[in-house]
Amino acid sequence: MLNIYFLENSNRDFNDMYLCYCGLEKCVPLHSFGPAVRPNYLLHYVLDGKGYYYVNDKKYTVTRNHGFLICPNVVTFYQADKDDPWTYIWIGIDGNKVDYYLKSVGLDNDNLIFKSNKNDELKEYVLEMLKHHKSTPYDAFRIEGLLYLFFSKLAQDNKKALLNSSNSSDNTYINKAIEFIQNNYLSPIKVTDIANYICLNRSYLTTIFKKHLNMTPQKFLLEYRITKAAELLYNTDLPIGNIAYSCGYNDSLAFSKAFKKVKGVSPKEYRLNKEASTSKFLLKE
Repeated sequence: MLNIYFLENSNRDFNDMYLCYCGLEKCVPLHSFGPAVRPNYLLHYVLDGKGYYYVNDKKYTVTRNHGFLICPNVVTFYQADKDDPWTYIWIGIDGNKVDYYLKSVGLDNDNLIFKSNKNDELKEYVLEMLKHHKSTPYDAFRIEGLLYLFFSKLAQDNKKALLNSSNSSDNTYINKAIEFIQNNYLSPIKVTDIANYICLNRSYLTTIFKKHLNMTPQKFLLEYRITKAAELLYNTDLPIGNIAYSCGYNDSLAFSKAFKKVKGVSPKEYRLNKEASTSKFLLKE
């Protein structure tokens, strides 16, 4: 007799990623599903025992603390072992950013098997999801939060794998570093903060910036801040001290020195020059 616990989630209000359904199943020997296709992504994670996953003419043996990804519109088949049938949890997911989130934990069409040592935690997240079967905002937000916690555990266990994957190439690190700068340049961040955010050694971050952008991350941060400051000087009447603070400088003098280093003139001179240049094109009465 199968032991199945199942929830189908009707909420589709979260566009980036949302739960379609989830469950837990203790399978009998040789219990199988398929061949079949799914309209969305589906993750299975084995809590105990073992089984076999068949996809694209390949057979994977999946055991405790391992899982497998089923991709949309791909024919798959999976079956419990005869002597040690598996018990697994599963989550069906969809959304605009599901591809991106899966890749961030090392999963895609070419990487279908994963490992996680968070057996009890992943199980508890799914069991907690099963409790929230009502169509209330509370239940919807609770399920969504648990789904992201589930992914956070997968990401935590797959750090080493990601370091060696194409998804974590130099370009990926650079893009993440630039995104961090764009979102935090107004705070007094340093290169160390950027490196820590993307889990890289500072010296390696500097190496890949020089290799691909021909500048250090320190210079990139400086020039990005000054570019934003120049926009504020030109488009607003904010005092220079406020502009300095808005671009990550607590010291107006340090800001002026940095600005002159990049633009060749002081912030005050830059504003005056822009005003003079603009006035030439204004219609006179």
